[in-house]
Amino acid sequence: MEWETVIGLEVHAQLATKSKIFSAAATAFGAEPNTQACAVDLGLPGVLPVLNAEAVRMAVKFGLAIGAHIAPRSVFARKNYFYPDLPKGYQISQYDLPVVGNGHLDILVDGEAKTVGITRAHLEEDAGKSLHEDFHGLTGIDLNRAGTPLLEIVSEPDLRSAKEAVAYLKKLHALVRYLEICDGNMQEGSFRCDANVSVRPKGQKEFGTRAEIKNVNSFRFVEKAINYEIERQIELIESGGQVVQETRLYDANKDETRSMRTKEEANDYRYFPDPDLLPLEIHGDFIAAVKQGLPELPDEKRDRFESQYGLNDYDATVLTATRELADYYEAVVEASNSDAKLCANWVMGDLSAALNKAGLEIDQSPVDSVRLAGLVQRIADDTISGKIAKQVFEALWESDKTADAVIEEQGLKQITDTSAIEAIIDQIIAANPDQVTQYRAGKDKLFGFFVGQAMKATGGKANPGQLNDLLKAKLQA
Repeated sequence: MEWETVIGLEVHAQLATKSKIFSAAATAFGAEPNTQACAVDLGLPGVLPVLNAEAVRMAVKFGLAIGAHIAPRSVFARKNYFYPDLPKGYQISQYDLPVVGNGHLDILVDGEAKTVGITRAHLEEDAGKSLHEDFHGLTGIDLNRAGTPLLEIVSEPDLRSAKEAVAYLKKLHALVRYLEICDGNMQEGSFRCDANVSVRPKGQKEFGTRAEIKNVNSFRFVEKAINYEIERQIELIESGGQVVQETRLYDANKDETRSMRTKEEANDYRYFPDPDLLPLEIHGDFIAAVKQGLPELPDEKRDRFESQYGLNDYDATVLTATRELADYYEAVVEASNSDAKLCANWVMGDLSAALNKAGLEIDQSPVDSVRLAGLVQRIADDTISGKIAKQVFEALWESDKTADAVIEEQGLKQITDTSAIEAIIDQIIAANPDQVTQYRAGKDKLFGFFVGQAMKATGGKANPGQLNDLLKAKLQA
């Protein structure tokens, strides 16, 4: 039987506010346990939550970026459940009246565009965190995270493979960072995902029973977890079993999902409107002001890079993957006043490779945009060849010198003097009579031998184009 996979994602994006969603407690990551939770976060008697307006502004910003309906009136509800890291016994969230309604996100997978529906995005508070390390046989509770503002973004079940799920997740990750509403740090849990996965016979309209894979915090693990779950469900059904609706955990060490608990339905949470919070009303002038402040979004920037810089779709997509990378690239183009494609090649090529090898992000690059622009300038004006440029780049990476200083100190200027190149070619031809005879007899592959000898003699500094032309003329003479 041929099977079809159905995937929907629920993403928790931690909003980049300085204080919590219903209190003035700080949200900074890494503080000593239980030093950033106040009486409101703990739900102690006699305290009242006060909504953080900045969290609302960020939610509206996201809604506008995905073309969603912004609800003029939304309501906070209490979602009741009992976990050790939720001392109130309920989480303040939004249920049937979320702040952001239907929207969409466009993704590209294997060259094919696809629109993924976003059902809703609602504001809610995070719970605390259970700690198991350093507590042998016990569990420690850190409530610093309790009350941290989250935007839960729920997709339609439009995704049909793990690859599509990862493409959607990456696009969403880039978008929240462009909007500066979430730092996107997956290791610290600022951007994490629950994946709802089911399978059904191809052509069947009804959905299969889904399993939820909880709190996956890396793109690679999302793909691996979903692929494992697809195979597990198909094997289970084909062997006569039935998929159970449940929440599962992904074990990265064993590359498998395992049962965590049965999946609750909405009515299990006994949602009801929070009596301590008034309905959230958002007026048109507030939405207009937020819209006015939206930055250039990733898709808009990609299209502009293609039209303004003449880049192909692949280059433009790579360079706009993050706002920081796009800004860096544009700074190189502006500072070098050089060919935009040449700048793109260096940003996506040697620089990105060096960053990946060092485990650094673009904003941590040892080579800033101005110094890389200086290098590109010297390639463009034929001061150095592309080969020598790699040597200069290594020096830039390891020091704070400019490209001009490195070229001057190491004597790397390209040789463009025709008579000087001709003199070297004459010496090589005189020193290799047998190879000359073979080349002139039709062994064309030997041309590379002569180029190599000439480059070796000039320390790689001969202008490649000039060298090829002069060498060809001399050998054919």
